Amino acid sequence: MKLFKKKDKNIEAEENLAKNAESAKTAADGKNAGAAQDAKEDVPETIVCPKCGKTVLKSVVKQHKYVCYECNYYFRVRAKNRIRMVSDKEAFEPWFTELTTGNPLNFPEYEEKIAKTQEKTGLSEGIVIGKTKIYGEETVLGVIDSRFMMGSMGHAVGEKIAGAVERATEEKLPVILFCCSGGARMQEGIVSLMQMAKTAAALKKHSDAGLLYISVLTDPTTGGVTASFAMLGDIILAEPGALIGFAGARVIEQTIGQKLPEGFQRAEFQLKNGFVDRIVHREKMREELGRILKLHSRK
Repeated sequence: MKLFKKKDKNIEAEENLAKNAESAKTAADGKNAGAAQDAKEDVPETIVCPKCGKTVLKSVVKQHKYVCYECNYYFRVRAKNRIRMVSDKEAFEPWFTELTTGNPLNFPEYEEKIAKTQEKTGLSEGIVIGKTKIYGEETVLGVIDSRFMMGSMGHAVGEKIAGAVERATEEKLPVILFCCSGGARMQEGIVSLMQMAKTAAALKKHSDAGLLYISVLTDPTTGGVTASFAMLGDIILAEPGALIGFAGARVIEQTIGQKLPEGFQRAEFQLKNGFVDRIVHREKMREELGRILKLHSRK
């Protein structure tokens, strides 16, 4: 019995030692984790440029309006950042924020995909649109965000654009749309294709009222968006190197059986062939838009 009790004490002592060692290890791990976190926070965040392949500082790229300072590659810009870059400070008033898409064709898993995209991007749909001021000039401004299903045009996107253009016509305001899209949204089939006619009709009424529409083409602007509102601007601007077209180059080559010229469908090629009025560098975009708005001001 005495031996058994002695053994219990030994076991208890060993357990205490083990607990002390575990506590010391936990404290050390916490300290090391804190040090590692501090070290991580001290390291500047970097991104890899998809064009030149170089690792660049994200903060410096942001200062350059999201343009690579090594090769001048234009990164795609989130809608809120684009609005911030061209609008007067705190001047943007969003419209139709409650408007979201449905599932008109009962396409499998479409609603789940939309919900995940909304959660990931914080957007209700693929375009942010509303009223703003640029150098004091009032205008309707819409920006398509490529993060939302590659900026594809479904019912909600078309409805927001058409509704905003109609409201701009009533309020006698110019319209500026930043286009960035893979085209019509295939999950909505014919419903998405109908948005081409809807947006074009709204812009025709806006034009008949003698109002200005500026289309800004960014990378990429393709498919049904190019075939509708993107190419209907009174003035069509483009960012350098932007891909602008309807069908892809490979599809065109297979259809016509010819090799396409170098730089086909890029902004510079489109400018040379009369599809674009001017290529504007991102750092000059706000200034250019402000100048055009002032020239066409109705005041």
